[in-house]
Amino acid sequence: MPEQITDADLEPGARTEHELFTLVYRSLAPAVVGYAAARGVEDPEALAQDVFVGVLPRLAGIDGGLRGLKTFVFSVAHARVVDYYRRHERRPVVIDYDPLLDTRQASSAEHEALETTGQTDAELLIGKLQGDQKEVLTLRIVAELSIEEVASALGKTPGAVKQLQRRALLALREHVSEEEWVR
Repeated sequence: MPEQITDADLEPGARTEHELFTLVYRSLAPAVVGYAAARGVEDPEALAQDVFVGVLPRLAGIDGGLRGLKTFVFSVAHARVVDYYRRHERRPVVIDYDPLLDTRQASSAEHEALETTGQTDAELLIGKLQGDQKEVLTLRIVAELSIEEVASALGKTPGAVKQLQRRALLALREHVSEEEWVR
């Protein structure tokens, strides 16, 4: 429970300046913090500290007893809340950049050109092969058929399709170094 201040505590000479300020702070600070919080201030404790920094030098000159003191403290608190919102409205909201949440993407010129022509990296590589090897890899990679489905489509055995696929991949390995296609 906060300490209670009375009109007698505000009489000249009743307390030292330090004692008076401590008593004023302990009795009114919780209400000032509550006022700032109710007004939606982000850090009400910091605002209350700012209020009492403004009140301290003028404490000895306050008239009207306890009622005058409360009026003065809350008029300073109100002015600080207004200042807070003025500063807050002038500053844009700053949000930290998180690359994982950034959905914007820019593709390379090469990728754009390949998409325009309808060719993918796989199609360009497969285009370097000849005959049945080209046909097997086209059906396996581009059409995403199983070995059995490719064998049925080409009239070959699954073993022959596996062998053609192995030879085609070895031929592609000779055409390309791994660094060129890894991004």
